[in-house]
Amino acid sequence: MSVKIETIPINLNLGCGQYPKDGYLNIDSDPRSKADKFLDLNKFPYQLPSNHFELVEADHLLEHLNEPIEFMREVHRILKQDGCLHIRVPHCSRGFAHWQHKTGFDVTYPLYFQKEFQGGYSGIDFSVKKVELHWFCQLALKKKTLSSYQYLIGITLGKVFNFFANLSPCACSRIWCFWVGGFEVEFIFLKR
Repeated sequence: MSVKIETIPINLNLGCGQYPKDGYLNIDSDPRSKADKFLDLNKFPYQLPSNHFELVEADHLLEHLNEPIEFMREVHRILKQDGCLHIRVPHCSRGFAHWQHKTGFDVTYPLYFQKEFQGGYSGIDFSVKKVELHWFCQLALKKKTLSSYQYLIGITLGKVFNFFANLSPCACSRIWCFWVGGFEVEFIFLKR
């Protein structure tokens, strides 16, 4: 049974897991997730319309995929012109702490989508709107697993670490992400 394009929301949440979002088409490959639709996100192309979505979110998904660059190519295909791709991934200083993580990321990931990046340009045109480091992340998960006291301390320390980390994300990514650990990287891309 096929779904008419008019009935597909314009917001897409890829790799939703147990955290679906209202007003989004929530997709995951795990049948235990709370997804609206199940797709193997390692198999391309996705069964989704081209040039349809205004916003695609992928929160802690890319590190689980075999081919992050092919994922970016596929998201570029399904996004409308000037559509937004919002990604959060663990920083490589903590990225391999989970047994399912296949790839590490740092703040240089957006370079591969810039034509000016000689020797590394992927051929996929995205402009970068934001690159930011966050120390205390995945708040819904932390709220469920930490005591209220631990959560409050994490939020407070996170604000301090985030402030200093984002004064120079590149320096933080290379040096003290490894000292204090726990960072995630947030990227916001726009389709050119």
